Amino acid sequence: MKKMYVASLMLLLACSGLAIAQAPVKPPERRTIQQVLDRAVKNTEQEFVSAADAMPEDKYSFAPTNGEFKGVRNFGEQVKHVAAVNYEVAAAMIGEKPPVEGNEEKGPDSVKSKADILNYLKDSFAYVHKAVATIDEKNVVEPVKSPFGEGTVTRLGMATLTVGHCMDHYGQMVEYLRMNGIIPPASR
Repeated sequence: MKKMYVASLMLLLACSGLAIAQAPVKPPERRTIQQVLDRAVKNTEQEFVSAADAMPEDKYSFAPTNGEFKGVRNFGEQVKHVAAVNYEVAAAMIGEKPPVEGNEEKGPDSVKSKADILNYLKDSFAYVHKAVATIDEKNVVEPVKSPFGEGTVTRLGMATLTVGHCMDHYGQMVEYLRMNGIIPPASR
């Protein structure tokens, strides 16, 4: 009797598995270019801001000195540089001047403390999200004035540049964190 019960149960499970396999699959929701780009920026922002926040304020002036590191940016300068470029690139996507004054490579001289730098960084990402929100299928590859001199670029190019540029510096920041005995948040 017990064997018959087990066999019946197995047959029932097998049939229910076939029924589930035959159920219609809902097609994935269609995403817009804007949604895809905004998600990429959001993911980059989460990684980058958490790494910037992980370094203690007294280490924001850290720059490696052993080896071929002469003249490299310190940790805080890396973060400010990324934020400054975020503003430049986002402004190009929107077609306006960056809302924050300062050297496009270094950011404002008045932004010095860790808290100030983190706020500047977070605000720069908010501005990138604003810029990405203006991208649609009609203007994604229309030429816009390059923020890096003469010529034109596309909004798509600028959005992808933002992600690539951030992650380039993120890699450097990870090294700086590890040189100071800090495990980057994404690796914890």
